[in-house]
Amino acid sequence: MKYSTASSWPTVTLDDVRGAQKMLNGIARVTAMEGSRHLSQLVGSPVHFKCENLQRTGSFKLRGAYVRIAGLIAEERAAGVVAASAGNHAQGVALASSLLGVRSTVFMPKGAPLPKVAATREYGAEVRLEGTVVDETLAAAEDYARETGAVFIHPFDHRDVIAGQGTVGLEILEQCPEVRTIVVGIGGGGLAAGIAVAVKALRPDVKVIGVQAAGAAAYPPSLAAGHPVAIDSPATMADGIKVGRPGDVPFGIVADLVDEVRTVSEDALSSALLLCLERAKLVVEPAGASPVAALLQDPESVQGPVVAVLSGGNVDPLLMQRILRHGMAAAGRYLSLRLRLTDRPGALATLLGVLTVVDANVLDVGHVRTDPRLGLTEVEVELHLETKGPEHCAEVAEALQEAGYMVMP
Repeated sequence: MKYSTASSWPTVTLDDVRGAQKMLNGIARVTAMEGSRHLSQLVGSPVHFKCENLQRTGSFKLRGAYVRIAGLIAEERAAGVVAASAGNHAQGVALASSLLGVRSTVFMPKGAPLPKVAATREYGAEVRLEGTVVDETLAAAEDYARETGAVFIHPFDHRDVIAGQGTVGLEILEQCPEVRTIVVGIGGGGLAAGIAVAVKALRPDVKVIGVQAAGAAAYPPSLAAGHPVAIDSPATMADGIKVGRPGDVPFGIVADLVDEVRTVSEDALSSALLLCLERAKLVVEPAGASPVAALLQDPESVQGPVVAVLSGGNVDPLLMQRILRHGMAAAGRYLSLRLRLTDRPGALATLLGVLTVVDANVLDVGHVRTDPRLGLTEVEVELHLETKGPEHCAEVAEALQEAGYMVMP
């Protein structure tokens, strides 16, 4: 997609990305490229994962943070740096600063997951918990920068940051020279912009597709307007791409070089995370799984070989637990239903016997006896079952109907 307004925005060049790659030599890992047999079958051509979830600090963010901080002059380094983040950028800035001998202060929301807060401190940053949402945390960090003279390190809206993230694109071309399509998640746009700069300069035939969560999709209206547009109250489980407004610098690059921006549902995100865990044995956070979600939603719309960038793997265990349950439900692995039984001894045992025959595992049973809609001798039973997929769910429902049970709407 080409937008005439894009040329008015600051840009990043291939030389910038190559310079960043030299700077990151020995600092950032050249992360693995892993094949996905399941997605390859769906797409009809090879699909590979670029595993930035296995990068140092658990995400690609170290690349851009290091390049940005390494480019500071002596006076700026002496003043220290400050950042605001709920997780990945915080850890990237903390480690980059420690490696470069620069003092760092990172503001994080009060509700930030404890493992991310602990990791940021362990990487050497002073952590301050301010605000309940990222916008409040960002404001606190900017106030700190003005008061102390510390350099604010933006997570995506700076040329050096984008150049650092673009090194992912160079690695993709080196590891998978036959690639035809690259799919990458978009929040503020730094990673997608950097990859597009590197890839389009060397291989303009390669299609770059950006992916946003449907509940936090600021790029589609921004691209339509020709300039960054803020959306109200972005909402998604994918906190790594939960950004309400594109960055000015990455927007111009994305508008000019990224071929398409798609959106994915929360169900698709959770299903993608589950697939990465079960099939690829990779722990990936929801934002990192967004390219996989796009491939699951429309596998026949991309030309392979395909590289899906798994941008991060920092996911709170409690959130992981909820997402996995959601993903299993979306994949038809859970079945919840309500039935009415005659309230007599043995009725529940008979029902459970039917479920045993069809190999459905009962997770939970609930009884309701006081609903005015029930007859005098009736009881309503709510069942939560673990199943093997949509076909098995249909088999369970059919077995219950054949046994004379009426499943309530």
